[in-house]
Amino acid sequence: MTDSVTDASALPPGGGRYLIRGARLLGGAPTDLLIEDGVITETGALSAAGAQLVDADGLVALPGFVDLHTHLREPGREDAETVLTGSRAAALGGFTAVHAMANSDPVADTAGVVEQVFTLGRDAGWTEVRPVGAVTVGLGGTRLAELGAMADSRARVRVFSDDGMCVHDPVLMRRALEYVKAFDGVVAQHAQEPRLTEGAQMNEGAVSATLGLTGWPAVAEEAIIARDVLLAEHVGSRLHVCHVSTAGSVELIRWAKQRGVAVTAEVTPHHLMLTDEAVTGYDPVFKVNPPLRTAEDVTALRQGVADGTIDVIGTDHAPHPAQAKECEWSQAAMGMTGLETALPVVQEALVETGMLDWAGVARIMAQTPARIGRLPWQGGGLAVGERANLVLVDPAARRVVDPATMATKGRNSPFAGRELPGRVVATFLAGHPTVLDGALNAPFTVATATGGAR
Repeated sequence: MTDSVTDASALPPGGGRYLIRGARLLGGAPTDLLIEDGVITETGALSAAGAQLVDADGLVALPGFVDLHTHLREPGREDAETVLTGSRAAALGGFTAVHAMANSDPVADTAGVVEQVFTLGRDAGWTEVRPVGAVTVGLGGTRLAELGAMADSRARVRVFSDDGMCVHDPVLMRRALEYVKAFDGVVAQHAQEPRLTEGAQMNEGAVSATLGLTGWPAVAEEAIIARDVLLAEHVGSRLHVCHVSTAGSVELIRWAKQRGVAVTAEVTPHHLMLTDEAVTGYDPVFKVNPPLRTAEDVTALRQGVADGTIDVIGTDHAPHPAQAKECEWSQAAMGMTGLETALPVVQEALVETGMLDWAGVARIMAQTPARIGRLPWQGGGLAVGERANLVLVDPAARRVVDPATMATKGRNSPFAGRELPGRVVATFLAGHPTVLDGALNAPFTVATATGGAR
């Protein structure tokens, strides 16, 4: 694998000089940061003539967030989201890199499609967009896609997933795990045994019984995880488990790690906050895959993040057009938006409960996802010499979530009308501020990087 200097997909450095004054690095003591040509060049008590001053008094500085699980919908489903609108939402959420899932139309199962998504992201300039390649042709689960061609393409794909569908054939899953070893890739599994979830509408339990909705049993997720960690151990390959949602899944992943299996896992913000009780009003905004689970599951998921069993936050940002959600429950699409509310939910669920400090937030939202996605120029520790991908957060701010004001096309936020803590004040991508004062500033362009006009 190439590094950040030789990888042609890495963004060039930004062209400006910025002095960030009084930021609390990873929540620590206030200090100054000097950014020059896209790199952090000095920290401490600084004075830099000619640099643009960014007042960060009271703000926490974190590495730019990296999302391993974003649905940007383009190509083919631009009514729901585009790479442009989704990457703007990502920047506002503090993300400097997102991994775009493969379930577009056409599916991202060839070098041509992943290069198209990669180019759209580069042209948009709001965040680094890394395409996720499909594991199987058309997400059909019967034949491996062009994994090697996607890995060797200009997009340099390292994460492969049929997300939205489970790679349920164990022979095919084994072959995929074997194949990606050649280029240090990872298979990200959507753990859902389809025969156990046929017609399922929500979590199987007391609430589903009361509402009369077909239940989605926890074992449908857990059975696939148990199988796949054993396959990964047998093959000696990397496995990533998408959107873990049950207490049993946490235990299985903990067991696998104790055995030395190369498995990582993610949890969504909504699974850290919401339970199946939200479904009692039959509001389709709460319909999601995997479904919202019980309070006991939420507790186990939070503990799993705190103790390192669950490695990262993956937003599973899944925007839909209004008509796909404003309908009867059984016909509604599954999914929730998440890019612009991820940090506030993590702050409320994990930081304000004392389960994580800000260094822990950096670990689960920036450093570890960058490592899993093999993006060495992302997710740094804000040290001198590192690429200036960073976010400034106001932890004291509070706001009521209003989907109508979001950059994403999707209005299907489960947190609409809810007051959440924390606010992203600024996002720097390769030394260029894409967000300032909580609003979009300007996209990153090659002209910006070289100091010229667009």
